[in-house]
Amino acid sequence: MAVFKARLDGVLSILYRVVPSPGRAGWDQLMFKSHSCPCPFCGAVQSSLPSRAAAERARRGRAGPPRPGELRAMRGPALPLARRAGAALGTGRAAGRDTGPVEKKTKGKLQKQICQVVLDHFEKQYTAELGDAWSRVRDVLTSPWCWQHAVLLNRFCQSPGLESSLAEQGYHPAFPAALPYLPAAFRCYTSTAPGRFPAQRHQPGRLKEYYLLNAASLLPVLALEVQDGEGVLDLCAAPGGKSVAILQCACPGHFHCNEYDDLRSRWLEQTIESFIPDPLNNLITVSKLDGRQIGDLQPEFYGKVLVDAPCSNDRSWLFSADPQQAVLRLMQRKELSFLQFQLLRSAVKALRPGGSLVYSTCTLSKAENSDVISLILNSCSNVMPVDISGMARGVSQEFTFLSGTQEHELLVLPEKGRAWGPMYVAKLKKVSST
Repeated sequence: MAVFKARLDGVLSILYRVVPSPGRAGWDQLMFKSHSCPCPFCGAVQSSLPSRAAAERARRGRAGPPRPGELRAMRGPALPLARRAGAALGTGRAAGRDTGPVEKKTKGKLQKQICQVVLDHFEKQYTAELGDAWSRVRDVLTSPWCWQHAVLLNRFCQSPGLESSLAEQGYHPAFPAALPYLPAAFRCYTSTAPGRFPAQRHQPGRLKEYYLLNAASLLPVLALEVQDGEGVLDLCAAPGGKSVAILQCACPGHFHCNEYDDLRSRWLEQTIESFIPDPLNNLITVSKLDGRQIGDLQPEFYGKVLVDAPCSNDRSWLFSADPQQAVLRLMQRKELSFLQFQLLRSAVKALRPGGSLVYSTCTLSKAENSDVISLILNSCSNVMPVDISGMARGVSQEFTFLSGTQEHELLVLPEKGRAWGPMYVAKLKKVSST
């Protein structure tokens, strides 16, 4: 047990590091905490973390300024990395006692603990930004037992009887056929009841039948409207949920999945291996480039670009294990909008004239959502908003949206019985050369 704890502490040491930066002052002492969210936004619950790789990463450490891949980890759209590392090391604990466990077992079930400093911060900010809607959203975000999970079927894996089994358990198709864009091969099922369909483990050489995720995370993919043969860039792709969803919709002529962080890039590759057959893999490029530079490296190369940006994940942060680290994250939260703008500007450069771009986050924060879009629209005269209100109307029976948003954007608000989101989606089009 002592050996396991020592190795787990090594993993935790990298999760809670404070990294000094020689660069812009706003990045100084940003901390990185990988995948602390207990909700499966990107379905990362379905893959296993290689303990040897995690231990080696923790052993060698890394200095320098934050990279987009690492900052994206602040979103944490999946099971806690510390908990997943613990499972790989042979222990079921979420974290070592020194860091304070996010979860504890009560009556045989995991009881999550809310971080009061984060809740107080959200209470002030979101009461001002969302008004009366915040109280309903707060009730869902602080009640993990009412969270729901969608099942995205893998069209590349034959699964006889799976859909009938889902129907028997109360699942129904998540998206109506009347949507502006809904490929026939794209099949996703949801249930109004809380809970999760059993996850499938990664097995080399064998494709998984389905992917578990938050249904709202599929809206950016449907908004992107990828067609067969198009060149597509997923700028911040790990752990791969939206990349897999794009390939359920169409077969791009070239599909570039980018993730700067080494560990998360391997995670992305494993996800693709779990869901995509080898012949199609030849059309997929996985890179570890700085997302802020791709626009300069590959100008006007892609017809469609997805920027699922690093953000302050509200579900994750509400269950922060360490109050001091939570305070630090909240203090540095304003820095994320600048990174998001840089990534979005790079995406515009990488987009061909006439091509379209979708920007998404899983936070409610106006500063990271509509403010970033407004900034890019004001600074790039060759970009215009695209109306996605038709898609919003088409899925209004399944999702709750914030009222008063503009036609080119939507914000999914979690509520009881429809506990999807938060998820912000905006769509833009490049009308002329950069």
